[in-house]
Amino acid sequence: MQNTVHFILQGKGGIGKTLVSTILAQWLAGQDELPLRCYDTDQENATFSRYKAMNVKHVPVMTDTRNIDPKRFDALMIDLLETDGNCVVDNGANTFSPLMGYLLENDCFAMLQESGRKVYIHTIVGGGDTLHDTAMGFVSTAKSTNVPLVLWENEHFGLLQSASGKIFTESHTYEDNAARVVGRVVLSQRNADTFGADIKKMNIARMTVEEVRASDKFNVMEKQRIKVVFRDLFEQLDKVTW
Repeated sequence: MQNTVHFILQGKGGIGKTLVSTILAQWLAGQDELPLRCYDTDQENATFSRYKAMNVKHVPVMTDTRNIDPKRFDALMIDLLETDGNCVVDNGANTFSPLMGYLLENDCFAMLQESGRKVYIHTIVGGGDTLHDTAMGFVSTAKSTNVPLVLWENEHFGLLQSASGKIFTESHTYEDNAARVVGRVVLSQRNADTFGADIKKMNIARMTVEEVRASDKFNVMEKQRIKVVFRDLFEQLDKVTW
């Protein structure tokens, strides 16, 4: 994993984009000797940039009049192109359309690839009431680019199945675009009172796994459950065809 650029793209808010960014960033940090570079383009809820251990750079693309200036994405592209190493770009729902429009209009994916970068889009599909909107977002992203996709299946809102019981990855919606997917990562539905509460505590504190391990704010069982969750996620990321 060298000179890779990972865009976290999904138009629906509150679906777990920042969570995916933090998981991916922590996994990538152990894959290359060069420093990992992280960016947060969310203008309303720049949560990723609050993870101090990851040194996330906030990209200010909103003007004083609260409008998004697409040209401000230039600074992000220049950073991605001029320095070697792996990069993670988190994106909020409020900047999804402007960023995607900028990337496509300026042919940025090809530009990054021609400069020697491997580019991936990470898109999230959620279960329960979020399934329809996030599935449509997956299709839209798949059809608008030729960039390899990593599908994150977020079971936090419920299992990824329709009212008729059909699993998303067995649907025509997924199968029509499956050739674009180079890997899948499942954010499994776990016991909310134990695993869920511990991960929530970790996220509220904006802490990494390494910080949790060294912290006296987490007891031994909380640390163990967080270790189990991240071991599972990192093993899934190891199996992606990068």
